Amino acid sequence: MTDPSRRSSPERPLSPVGGPRRILLAAFGDPGHAFPAIALGRTLAARGHRVWLQTWSKWREHVEREGMEFAPAPEYQVFPTLERPLKPYAAAVRAARETRPLIQAVNPDAVVVDILTVAAALAAELEGRRWATLIPHVMPTSARGFPPYSSGARLPRTSLGRALWRSLAPLTSAGEQRGRDELNAARAQLGLPPLAHVHGGISGELAIVATFPQLEYPRVEWNPAVEITGPLLWEQPHGETELPPGDDPLVLIAPSTAQDPQQRMLAAALAGLGGERLRVLATTNRRTPAALIAVPANARVVSWLSYAKTMPHCAAVVCHAGHGTLVRALACGVPVLACPAGGDMAENAARAGWAGAGVRLSRRLVGPRAIRLALQRLLADERYARQAGELAAWAAANNGAERAANAVERFCATREPGEGPRVGRE
Repeated sequence: MTDPSRRSSPERPLSPVGGPRRILLAAFGDPGHAFPAIALGRTLAARGHRVWLQTWSKWREHVEREGMEFAPAPEYQVFPTLERPLKPYAAAVRAARETRPLIQAVNPDAVVVDILTVAAALAAELEGRRWATLIPHVMPTSARGFPPYSSGARLPRTSLGRALWRSLAPLTSAGEQRGRDELNAARAQLGLPPLAHVHGGISGELAIVATFPQLEYPRVEWNPAVEITGPLLWEQPHGETELPPGDDPLVLIAPSTAQDPQQRMLAAALAGLGGERLRVLATTNRRTPAALIAVPANARVVSWLSYAKTMPHCAAVVCHAGHGTLVRALACGVPVLACPAGGDMAENAARAGWAGAGVRLSRRLVGPRAIRLALQRLLADERYARQAGELAAWAAANNGAERAANAVERFCATREPGEGPRVGRE
């Protein structure tokens, strides 16, 4: 099977294939999902396409500044709580109905949907529009001998390990089938037919996987609809940040914007790296720590900074291993100390370790001494920096946004500009 990271040529952008297109993007509003969509939309708009991005209103200014038209996404509780339980996909059914008028008004040649924005995919199908999926992290589907996604387990190196994960495959399969049944129940509410396959929220025509191919575990066979483009990198504008003075190696502490609300990792890293022959720069990412954090003499703490401007100066990045932070560091040639806190962070940390570009520290071990020792190991072994440098060289030669835009243009090329819906449903 062809390597899905080699299907689009970064040297020869395809724009415009058959002339400018009308493209609707839809993305969940968390930075890890909205930012890759903005990166893709910016590139498509720069190529002369008319692009709409449906996401949370907080990103409107940035969307419009990058040359796109903004469409507000329905904003209401998505995840259930004890006080306000939701049935599976209840929010998606409601949002799909609210998104149909947007699709009718835009009349898009293609709809590109973030993997968490299943409502837009359902709405596109209701309107008879072809839709593609944008996956802003590693491919979440499993394969024979793979550990369960997001478990944080590494790809097994022995036949015994592979046999162990194969023996647990029925449990994973049961969860996938339950997800299919829940999605089909939502589809039934909207008048759509059921799907026989699992992972129905991922397009069978085009799935853009916006990560490094070096972070993807090898598969015997890749779905031909999958294209690994490389990271889609975008960040909010920010000025220069003054670095701590001196010539010692610079370490950036970059906590998550969504996990670890107590800023446990930030506090532990500052405590553990104080007194080391390092310069430490830390950001709170505009999140107030639960308690006052002592800042050692070799450190500086800011509320926000530009990763793109700061990371190239760093010898290492200490982070929770959110995908956006992880791939930004690797694109800058900087190895990571990954301290996963939740979500898919354990998976990302495992992939960085498997690729040889980082060291993983289990959540239960995160503390001053453990962070200090793990960082010493990361900095002492030049293989981590060398591998991160190889990833940076790959990113420099393979612009993820350009490759993803190529894929979207090819997706549109099978459809004439302005062609109406193929199959409409009420």
